[in-house]
Amino acid sequence: MIWLIGLGGSLGATARFLLGSFITNKAQRVHPFPIGTWIINITGSFLLGIIAGLHQTNQISDWVWGFLGVGFCGAYTTFSTFGHETITLIQTNKIKLAIIYVLTSVIIGGISAWAGLVI
Repeated sequence: MIWLIGLGGSLGATARFLLGSFITNKAQRVHPFPIGTWIINITGSFLLGIIAGLHQTNQISDWVWGFLGVGFCGAYTTFSTFGHETITLIQTNKIKLAIIYVLTSVIIGGISAWAGLVI
């Protein structure tokens, strides 16, 4: 099982890096809001909600849960980058943007996870 979690994690981290870099490169030209990490964390929360719902209702096995839920989603979403970007916004006197980032990440991330679970 640990190998499946590791494989899922490596794929999730790779997906996060590639997608985050792509989105950030496009968005930084327009606005300093860390939209790449925000989109990744929201979509990851939604995906994890779906996977958790499937696992809780025995529609997927434990190994699929380990690979996708624990491994892929665990590495795809990124709390450390979220924290770093929040601090960077605060240090550059973008306090309002930092507050918006934190609140929307937590609220919409929670709603996304719930929506995925319900689906």
